[in-house]
Amino acid sequence: MTKVSITVNGENVSREVEPRTLLVQFLREHLGLTGTHVGCDTSQCGACVVHVNGSSVKSCTILAAQANGAKVTTIEGLANGDALHPMQEAFRENHALQCGFCTPGMIMSAVDLVQRNPNPTEEQIRHELEGNICRCTGYHNIVKAVQAGAAAMKG
Repeated sequence: MTKVSITVNGENVSREVEPRTLLVQFLREHLGLTGTHVGCDTSQCGACVVHVNGSSVKSCTILAAQANGAKVTTIEGLANGDALHPMQEAFRENHALQCGFCTPGMIMSAVDLVQRNPNPTEEQIRHELEGNICRCTGYHNIVKAVQAGAAAMKG
């Protein structure tokens, strides 16, 4: 067993885990943060995207032990109490989800994009979200939501 200590959504947590435990498993199974989804087990779909030290990472591609000492933000950590994060609100307002399975990963990827590029073009948004698969929406409303979220994040 390996002791892992991570700051998750602003809270310091420590757990003993098997060395092979993926970060996504740590979040879901050890911390009960089930907003981070496992969609493919092969790092293709992006449903498991979280922020590690401020950058988006597919949490199925990193061991929990590799995140030891890191700051991790999950979809549960974006909202401010009952107030949705501007990107979450933009996804809701723009009907950028249907089944919702890909939504947490899409939102986490979109927030990272906008933090790096506050004014992304449609082409840049589509390029940045290539690693996130949605099987329901056709992406049009997702792109609109990211544009609206970017505008709202500016204040």
